[in-house]
Amino acid sequence: MLQTTTVGSFPKPAYLVKARNEFASGKISEEKLSQLEKKATEECIRLQERVGLDILVHGEMERGDMVTYFAERMKGFGISGLVRSYGNRFYRKPVVRGEVKREKPITVKTFQYAQSLTEKPVKGMLTGSYTMCDWSFNEYYPDRRELVLALAKEIHKEVVDLEKAGAEYIQIDEPAISTRPDEIELAIEAMKIVTDGIGAKTISHICYGDFRIMYPRILDLAVDQLDLEFANSDFSNLEIFKHPKFTKEIAVGVLDVHSHIIEKKDEVKENIRKALRAFPVQKVYIDPDCGLKTRTPEEAEEKLKVMVEAVIEIKEELGIE
Repeated sequence: MLQTTTVGSFPKPAYLVKARNEFASGKISEEKLSQLEKKATEECIRLQERVGLDILVHGEMERGDMVTYFAERMKGFGISGLVRSYGNRFYRKPVVRGEVKREKPITVKTFQYAQSLTEKPVKGMLTGSYTMCDWSFNEYYPDRRELVLALAKEIHKEVVDLEKAGAEYIQIDEPAISTRPDEIELAIEAMKIVTDGIGAKTISHICYGDFRIMYPRILDLAVDQLDLEFANSDFSNLEIFKHPKFTKEIAVGVLDVHSHIIEKKDEVKENIRKALRAFPVQKVYIDPDCGLKTRTPEEAEEKLKVMVEAVIEIKEELGIE
């Protein structure tokens, strides 16, 4: 009960940011970049062990944009020029120009490496088919549904391979679902394909949307757990999930990842108490609202320390070992 984890991404250390830029300009080899990505991944695992998280992530040190990373490694995609995502952040938007195919595993080696560094479970991390479609240009398939379902079949292969590689937790990120609630039925249809026959615990992260429109239909997503943002919206969306009753496990975001401010422990404890008024403690996990990659390494660690300390004290209050 009240296990702690994070959503996925961590801030990249300065040496890796520099190396990624040098690789892009041809100044260092792919082998050298890979070595530094492994070093940063190990540092990320050690940070999470240091603060006492229960379920770890590898930190996504090898990834830039969460969609482009997968598109660059799948057949059928091209990559466009820079597109603004938000603020002053840009990404190279994928373009579907042919039949999409995953020709070989994309994340398995990185997962296996990260898992080899720790005895704690490490999540397998994927971007879902709906978000991949929504954040790409489609120049091949006749409509969005055809592309989403084609991607779902290919991403299912990756999920199967992650489970075979030993992943106990597999997270399928679907942030785009919250921006197009009118297509929730398509997202549900696709997720059934992605997780079909999987025995590992499956999770979907969705953030920063109007859940009033989608609830309770998001409960029909074929995953064991939903990971949702709460802190950034000051828990204003909490009441939505009380009626009808929430039926899945829930990972509750209690840290605002878009703020440089380190939360006070009492603030985080109160956030946890709010969550426990809506969800049964047996089904609640605790994590930040979203990935931590926009924070500095120091901010990420301090925020997580506060979160873990708050959970420990809440568990003591409730008599949970």
